[in-house]
Amino acid sequence: MNTNQVEKDDDGFLLDPEDWDKDIAQAIANEYQLTLTEAHWQVIDMIRFCFEQSGIVPELRTILKHLKLQLGKDIATRKYIYTLFPYGYGQQGCKIAGMRKPLKLWLDL
Repeated sequence: MNTNQVEKDDDGFLLDPEDWDKDIAQAIANEYQLTLTEAHWQVIDMIRFCFEQSGIVPELRTILKHLKLQLGKDIATRKYIYTLFPYGYGQQGCKIAGMRKPLKLWLDL
């Protein structure tokens, strides 16, 4: 699968998370030369589930909370996420899961 078949922003995030499927996830992972394991899919599926339930991209702390229930608090850490997604949860994990680019609000104080 070629990710050029879906609309993406300038940073490679999908514009519409509904365009996502597992083939697209694998294609995006291939761009990072990343082989998706069962552990990767566990996080990706959790991101997708949280998004489908709430309509917003889950924060890392939300994912860690759910992972801790499944894997235990000693395993489900930020370090664990970085072993799976070396470029980070937002930049790589959410991108592979088909999320939109996280928006940062800047306030002029």
